[in-house]
Amino acid sequence: MANKKECRFVGSCNGGAIYGLGFIGAAVYYISIATSFWIGVLGFLKAIVWPAFLVYGLLKFLGM
Repeated sequence: MANKKECRFVGSCNGGAIYGLGFIGAAVYYISIATSFWIGVLGFLKAIVWPAFLVYGLLKFLGM
């Protein structure tokens, strides 16, 4: 049990689950709209870094 990650605060271990669900959703979206194999590969790579696209869009929307 020494290797188990320990959460000290309620709700502090939810980031991985949110990222994981976002990754799956983004991967399904990008791959479903892909027109070729390599565009699908690019979509998979985009799905890995989806939080960066989210933050960029938010900052652009806020005019920062």
